[in-house]
Amino acid sequence: MTSVSDLYSLYLQHPVVTTDSRTCPAGSIFFALKGDSFDGNQFAGKALQAGCAYAVIDDPGVKTGNRMLLTDSVLLTLQQLARLHRETLGLPIIGITGTNGKTTTRELLAAVLSVKYSVLSTQGNLNNHIGVPLTLLRLTRRHEMGVVEMGANHPGEIGDLSQIVRPDYGLITNVGCAHLEGFGSLEGVIRAKGELYDFLRKTNGKIFIHRENPHLQAIACGLEQITYGTGDDAYVTGKVTDCYPFLRFQWTARQGVSHTVDTRLAGDYNLWNVLAAVAAGQYFNIPPESINAAIAACEPATHRSQWKKTARNELIVDAYNANPDSMQAALTNFATLPVCPKAVILGDMHELGINSPTFHEAVVKQLQTFNFEQVILCGRQFAAVASLRYPCFPDTEALTGYLTRNPWQGYHILIKGSHAVHLEKVTDRL
Repeated sequence: MTSVSDLYSLYLQHPVVTTDSRTCPAGSIFFALKGDSFDGNQFAGKALQAGCAYAVIDDPGVKTGNRMLLTDSVLLTLQQLARLHRETLGLPIIGITGTNGKTTTRELLAAVLSVKYSVLSTQGNLNNHIGVPLTLLRLTRRHEMGVVEMGANHPGEIGDLSQIVRPDYGLITNVGCAHLEGFGSLEGVIRAKGELYDFLRKTNGKIFIHRENPHLQAIACGLEQITYGTGDDAYVTGKVTDCYPFLRFQWTARQGVSHTVDTRLAGDYNLWNVLAAVAAGQYFNIPPESINAAIAACEPATHRSQWKKTARNELIVDAYNANPDSMQAALTNFATLPVCPKAVILGDMHELGINSPTFHEAVVKQLQTFNFEQVILCGRQFAAVASLRYPCFPDTEALTGYLTRNPWQGYHILIKGSHAVHLEKVTDRL
């Protein structure tokens, strides 16, 4: 069996890893991971032929030579290698998790910190038990800081990821009703996200925290806090000054000079994300003018809080994820915008467990309190509770067909739903 220390010696000579036999840079190391419908061991030979220097496997039956490195578990070895690499480099890392806003906050933090430091941050959605190790293995000695996003859909996952990342600082954006199939309840979500705090409490780490969030404050005992919020007692305090078409906010650091920043983010609910980035920038001694410029230039990740103008309408596309809390925040913000006429297209919220019908029904009731000129729902879960009040389509294909036959003109449109619904596909028809 190949030990992690021996593998690390090889990794230092070949510091590029891949888990896809179709993408094998010359001299890289292939990790033969298993999935529900594939076994990477079966592609190890192909990876070597394609240019990999070594292949890490856990099936002795496929081993054909010294370039096949046999381990008990490829996944566990990948994670252990990433942790060893992270500990060897020893640079400060901020770990980010939360129900909503993880990716936006990660992008904002990385943009601000990159003004002064060489920062490595998570790419795309590589925030799980495979993506996090792959992120850490991209660290090099030229990096001075890391910003690592950690996602979870079941208890224990954030704790396990924290053991790999070993963050020095933590940031939980918020907690809400999401992934309830795995967490069971809001209390389960709080406990699961709080595993990041649990790790930092044991290692004397520090946290960036929304000062007025009662759920987070309830689990933050014993931790040194770098706070942001709307109250004067926060390390960084801020407020929304405008939110159409993009969020404009004002911030002040401990009775200092007030700054106003125009962002490229749609939605007042992004205030906490930008204030978290300001707090991190202030803490790590980034000049205020540089913080402001970095936030102002930061583009939202694909299908997250994006404003888009088409030939016929203006869109707010927030279709990468959805849960009861983010749906309520998006609708409330949209309702306050000084524009008309308004239309909303909402897709199902996934992974809500046995209470999913109740959550979808609550959204339908919330819609009735607003005076939107048009409302369309998409997905079988909304269809089960919408009755005849609003048009509802089973999937985006049916919805796209309807919008093709019945084009909308001159509307401001909010598009919000879980990623699995793929509401982004309808934007071409708007």
